[in-house]
Amino acid sequence: MLKIAVQMDPLENININGDSTFALMLEAQARGYELFVYSVDTLSLCSNSNSKKITARGKNVTVQRIQGNHAQFGEEKTVVLNDFDVLLMRQDPPFDMGYITATHLLEQIHGIGKDKVFVVNNPASVRNAPEKIFATLWPQIMPPTLITRDIIAIREFRAEYKDIIIKPLYGNGGIGVFRIREDDENLNSLLEMQFAASREPLMIQRYEPAVRKGDKRVILVDGEPIGAINRVPQKGDLRSNMHVGGVAVKVELTQRDKEICKIIGPTLKQQGLIFVGIDVLGDYLTEINVTSPTGLQELDRFNQINSAAMIWDVINSYVR
Repeated sequence: MLKIAVQMDPLENININGDSTFALMLEAQARGYELFVYSVDTLSLCSNSNSKKITARGKNVTVQRIQGNHAQFGEEKTVVLNDFDVLLMRQDPPFDMGYITATHLLEQIHGIGKDKVFVVNNPASVRNAPEKIFATLWPQIMPPTLITRDIIAIREFRAEYKDIIIKPLYGNGGIGVFRIREDDENLNSLLEMQFAASREPLMIQRYEPAVRKGDKRVILVDGEPIGAINRVPQKGDLRSNMHVGGVAVKVELTQRDKEICKIIGPTLKQQGLIFVGIDVLGDYLTEINVTSPTGLQELDRFNQINSAAMIWDVINSYVR
């Protein structure tokens, strides 16, 4: 029986009909695995001249698909994470220094064998693959893109492409995404506001009209696509993220989707990025989500598959 630790946001607050971590936990439990859940805020490194331990404080848990009664917890306790077989790193972004620190701590114990725990996804690779920047490794399959804090460079990009999208480089869930058309007079005010609030650069991309037909989320497991869902924005909103009201609909993988996966898949597999969700807009890759991808339950409902089982099969092939 495998012992599974799950690093996530509060389990009590999830949507059991849409949360991918919940789907992974249900499948793990169905296989007889032991589940322990904890918050990243309790992650600790304790070292002295004799020893070093990575610990966390949390609870054993059993889960069930019953609304309002989906988790039963044991007593709170502190555990040594090296004692587990697998650790799912599933807390949501933002991808900030807290997130990066967690990857540094987990990297010290990631692996297979004595005193190691197999972390999914590989914490070093997660740290080195911020989702919007990671995609720029393949400019041939991306829309025209600029990452900068340089206001002049942003103005020049807008002058060239006319209709642009501006988004926080380390944001998530569609928050803070703006469309600026050629005749929009709000660009300077928007940049002033963004740069006053953060020292981070922005991502600027050419607006793609295909967004009106939806933003496709393709799920890859160990570098191979297993399916996709299409996320359609609400009327009057350009953002298709389900966090902000986008509606998931059934869609098939196109030849272009498969081409994109074939290009990036080997790198994902090589870097230990087992569960990945990529965003495809029309013919273009826009993001590669490696922190806590979503979409498993929607994919299962549309295609009558068990995507969590596919992920656990791969994890088992590595651990064993």
